[in-house]
Amino acid sequence: MKPGIHPNYEKTTITCACGASYEVGSTRKGVRVDICAKCHPFFTGVQKIIDTGGRVERFRQKYGYLEGEKKEETPQEGR
Repeated sequence: MKPGIHPNYEKTTITCACGASYEVGSTRKGVRVDICAKCHPFFTGVQKIIDTGGRVERFRQKYGYLEGEKKEETPQEGR
C-alpha cells in the first residue's frame, strides 16, 4: 500500500434517529442514520409505517385501504 493516500481508520460513533448509538471503526466521523437494528421492524417484530405521506399513503388512498384493511366493495349490477 502506498503511504499517504489512504484515509485514517478511527473509532467513531453511529447515532440512530431512535437514540441508539454504536461504537465502530470507520474512516468517517459522527455517522447519523435513520434506522438501525434496534428500531428496524425486521428485528423488533413490530410493523410501523416509516413512509408517511408518501408512496404507501397514496397506495392506500387509491385502493381504499384504511389502517391496513380494505373497504368493502359493493357488488356491481348487471354482471
